[in-house]
Amino acid sequence: MTTMHGTMDAVALPAATVRGWLRLEGVAAFAAGLALYGWLGGPWLLVLPLLLVPDLSAVGYLRGPRVGAFTYNLVHNWAFGLALLGVGLASDSAPIAIAGAVFVAHVGMDRAAGYGLKLATSFQDTHLGRIGRNR
Repeated sequence: MTTMHGTMDAVALPAATVRGWLRLEGVAAFAAGLALYGWLGGPWLLVLPLLLVPDLSAVGYLRGPRVGAFTYNLVHNWAFGLALLGVGLASDSAPIAIAGAVFVAHVGMDRAAGYGLKLATSFQDTHLGRIGRNR
Protein backbone atom coordinates (compact mmCIF):
# COMPACT_ATOMS: atom_id res chain seq x y z
CA MET A 1 0.00 0.00 0.00
CA THR A 2 1.51 3.26 -1.04
CA THR A 3 0.68 6.61 0.45
CA MET A 4 0.50 9.96 -1.33
CA HIS A 5 4.23 10.23 -0.77
CA GLY A 6 4.91 6.87 -2.47
CA THR A 7 6.04 4.95 0.62
CA MET A 8 4.68 1.72 2.05
CA ASP A 9 2.81 2.05 5.31
CA ALA A 10 4.24 0.32 8.37
CA VAL A 11 1.77 -2.58 8.31
CA ALA A 12 1.52 -3.33 4.58
CA LEU A 13 5.23 -3.93 4.00
CA PRO A 14 5.71 -6.60 6.70
CA ALA A 15 2.41 -8.27 5.80
CA ALA A 16 3.38 -8.45 2.13
CA THR A 17 6.81 -9.80 3.04
CA VAL A 18 5.33 -12.46 5.33
CA ARG A 19 2.83 -13.52 2.67
CA GLY A 20 5.74 -13.96 0.25
CA TRP A 21 7.57 -16.17 2.71
CA LEU A 22 4.43 -18.21 3.34
CA ARG A 23 3.99 -18.72 -0.39
CA LEU A 24 7.61 -19.83 -0.71
CA GLU A 25 7.07 -22.21 2.20
CA GLY A 26 4.02 -23.55 0.33
CA VAL A 27 6.08 -24.20 -2.80
CA ALA A 28 8.65 -26.10 -0.70
CA ALA A 29 5.96 -28.19 1.00
CA PHE A 30 4.29 -28.93 -2.35
CA ALA A 31 7.61 -30.12 -3.77
CA ALA A 32 8.36 -32.17 -0.64
CA GLY A 33 4.90 -33.76 -0.71
CA LEU A 34 5.31 -34.72 -4.36
CA ALA A 35 8.81 -36.08 -3.70
CA LEU A 36 7.45 -38.20 -0.85
CA TYR A 37 4.58 -39.33 -3.04
CA GLY A 38 7.05 -40.60 -5.63
CA TRP A 39 9.42 -42.08 -3.04
CA LEU A 40 6.51 -43.99 -1.48
CA GLY A 41 5.57 -45.42 -4.85
CA GLY A 42 2.45 -43.36 -5.50
CA PRO A 43 1.11 -43.81 -9.04
CA TRP A 44 1.89 -40.65 -11.03
CA LEU A 45 -1.18 -41.17 -13.18
CA LEU A 46 -3.34 -40.51 -10.10
CA VAL A 47 -1.42 -37.60 -8.57
CA LEU A 48 -3.58 -34.85 -10.11
CA PRO A 49 -6.95 -36.37 -9.13
CA LEU A 50 -5.62 -37.19 -5.65
CA LEU A 51 -4.43 -33.60 -5.19
CA LEU A 52 -8.07 -32.50 -5.55
CA VAL A 53 -9.46 -34.91 -2.92
CA PRO A 54 -8.80 -32.58 0.07
CA ASP A 55 -11.07 -29.97 -1.52
CA LEU A 56 -14.02 -32.31 -0.95
CA SER A 57 -13.90 -30.99 2.61
CA ALA A 58 -15.51 -27.79 1.27
CA VAL A 59 -18.81 -29.70 1.14
CA GLY A 60 -19.31 -28.45 4.70
CA TYR A 61 -20.11 -25.05 3.21
CA LEU A 62 -23.47 -26.50 2.18
CA ARG A 63 -24.32 -26.23 5.90
CA GLY A 64 -23.03 -22.66 6.20
CA PRO A 65 -19.73 -20.81 6.61
CA ARG A 66 -19.08 -21.92 10.20
CA VAL A 67 -19.42 -25.65 9.44
CA GLY A 68 -17.67 -25.18 6.10
CA ALA A 69 -14.69 -23.45 7.69
CA PHE A 70 -14.42 -26.26 10.25
CA THR A 71 -14.53 -29.11 7.72
CA TYR A 72 -12.22 -27.29 5.32
CA ASN A 73 -9.67 -26.39 7.99
CA LEU A 74 -9.77 -29.90 9.44
CA VAL A 75 -7.84 -31.21 6.43
CA HIS A 76 -6.20 -28.05 5.08
CA ASN A 77 -3.54 -27.76 7.75
CA TRP A 78 -0.05 -29.20 8.10
CA ALA A 79 -0.93 -31.35 11.13
CA PHE A 80 -3.48 -33.53 9.31
CA GLY A 81 -1.19 -34.45 6.42
CA LEU A 82 1.85 -34.92 8.64
CA ALA A 83 -0.15 -37.11 11.04
CA LEU A 84 -1.35 -39.30 8.16
CA LEU A 85 2.19 -39.51 6.84
CA GLY A 86 3.54 -40.43 10.27
CA VAL A 87 0.88 -43.08 10.90
CA GLY A 88 1.50 -44.55 7.46
CA LEU A 89 5.26 -44.69 7.96
CA ALA A 90 5.01 -46.02 11.53
CA SER A 91 2.55 -48.74 10.53
CA ASP A 92 4.38 -49.52 7.28
CA SER A 93 1.22 -48.69 5.33
CA ALA A 94 2.14 -47.19 1.98
CA PRO A 95 -1.45 -46.12 1.12
CA ILE A 96 -1.81 -44.12 4.34
CA ALA A 97 1.66 -42.58 3.95
CA ILE A 98 0.87 -41.71 0.33
CA ALA A 99 -2.37 -40.07 1.46
CA GLY A 100 -0.36 -38.03 3.97
CA ALA A 101 2.07 -36.96 1.25
CA VAL A 102 -0.85 -35.90 -0.95
CA PHE A 103 -2.39 -33.82 1.85
CA VAL A 104 0.96 -32.14 2.57
CA ALA A 105 1.40 -31.40 -1.14
CA HIS A 106 -2.16 -30.07 -1.40
CA VAL A 107 -1.77 -27.70 1.54
CA GLY A 108 1.55 -26.53 0.11
CA MET A 109 -0.09 -25.96 -3.27
CA ASP A 110 -2.88 -23.94 -1.63
CA ARG A 111 -0.46 -21.81 0.41
CA ALA A 112 1.71 -21.19 -2.67
CA ALA A 113 -1.41 -19.93 -4.48
CA GLY A 114 -2.27 -17.64 -1.56
CA TYR A 115 -5.12 -19.70 -0.09
CA GLY A 116 -5.21 -20.11 3.64
CA LEU A 117 -7.26 -21.55 6.45
CA LYS A 118 -10.83 -20.31 6.32
CA LEU A 119 -12.46 -17.98 8.81
CA ALA A 120 -16.03 -18.69 9.88
CA THR A 121 -17.27 -15.45 8.30
CA SER A 122 -16.95 -16.43 4.63
CA PHE A 123 -15.13 -18.82 2.29
CA GLN A 124 -13.22 -15.81 0.95
CA ASP A 125 -11.87 -14.85 4.40
CA THR A 126 -8.62 -16.69 5.16
CA HIS A 127 -5.76 -16.38 7.61
CA LEU A 128 -3.68 -15.05 4.70
CA GLY A 129 -6.22 -12.37 3.83
CA ARG A 130 -9.30 -12.12 1.65
CA ILE A 131 -9.33 -14.09 -1.60
CA GLY A 132 -11.40 -13.67 -4.74
CA ARG A 133 -12.54 -10.73 -6.80
CA ASN A 134 -13.62 -8.52 -3.87
CA ARG A 135 -10.30 -8.45 -2.03
